[in-house]
Amino acid sequence: MRGEKLAPFLILSAWLLSCAVQPLAAAPRLLRVLTHSSFSATRTLIEAFEKEHGARVQFTAGGDAGETLNKAILARGNPLADVLFGVDNTFLGRALAADIFQPYSSPLLDQVPAALKLDPSRRLLPVDFGDVCINYDRAWFARTGLAVPSTLDDLLLPSYRGLLVVQDPAVSSPGLAFLLATIAHFGEKGERSEEMRASASWESFWRGLRANDVLVVNGWNEAYYDEFSAGGRGKRPLVVSYATSPAAELFFASQPRPSQPPTGVLSVPGGSFRQVEFAGVLTGAKERDLARKFIDFMLSRRFQEDIPLQMFVYPANSTAALPDLFRSFAPLGPAPASLDPSLIDSKRDGWIARWTRLVLR
Repeated sequence: MRGEKLAPFLILSAWLLSCAVQPLAAAPRLLRVLTHSSFSATRTLIEAFEKEHGARVQFTAGGDAGETLNKAILARGNPLADVLFGVDNTFLGRALAADIFQPYSSPLLDQVPAALKLDPSRRLLPVDFGDVCINYDRAWFARTGLAVPSTLDDLLLPSYRGLLVVQDPAVSSPGLAFLLATIAHFGEKGERSEEMRASASWESFWRGLRANDVLVVNGWNEAYYDEFSAGGRGKRPLVVSYATSPAAELFFASQPRPSQPPTGVLSVPGGSFRQVEFAGVLTGAKERDLARKFIDFMLSRRFQEDIPLQMFVYPANSTAALPDLFRSFAPLGPAPASLDPSLIDSKRDGWIARWTRLVLR
């Protein structure tokens, strides 16, 4: 009887002893990733990374690209995250000058075209790119018989009065990109010959747009869905948007899907600006090694091939296959405008202030 009474106690003791000698499963490491609000990725891909590295990835949306960067700069010394994604080339100079990123030369950079590697210090690595440009309403131009503009200067003609809507570059990323495209194309006063272009400078071009009743709104959503005739309730058939907008229109179209998108891309000289988006490991990252693995993951073919139909931009990795929608309906301009990131950083605020005086006052 005594042995029978002791048996349960002995069994419990043996179980407790086995628990003591067996290590508990390690808690997953927390990787914090700060992104702009437009970031998107397929959840199963993130889960695969988490499983492979015994990690949990926590994403925090910081607003638009400029706002997200400002938050990271203000938190210098006590970073909000381990990785930041979403700095683009319009803010690259500011990001590098703030010295909040640590260098990392991912082995997958060899698969990224040289034209996208804008930071030789390897503190910010290119993840994706896309062209900001003017979209047009195919049905509107077909119905009215008006020719689609073939140059930026065409937009100053009386026949295009009141047809264009743009975003305020002070608060909008595509608005700023389009302003930079016009600066790169027309140049400062005296840099371009009037014999070459009707607009002798980017300022005279914008004066002409104002006189021709250009509409300025705060952001892309308002421009595309409220004012653009092909995107929503609007009446204007020209809008600053993206070269991938036609593909997005088809992707989100109701079934049966139309054979052609309602929008087209205005391929005119100087009419597009190539935005490149970067990711980097923040100085002081708590999980530096894991952060570097996540950078590699973002540059890997499996993540890169997820990018187009998640964020409607092009993958930076040249080996990534593109979806059919991109190959057919997301044309990239043959010669997008570009400006040196350091020049943008030194003159951006001044350019925006001058634009504001010319167009809004």
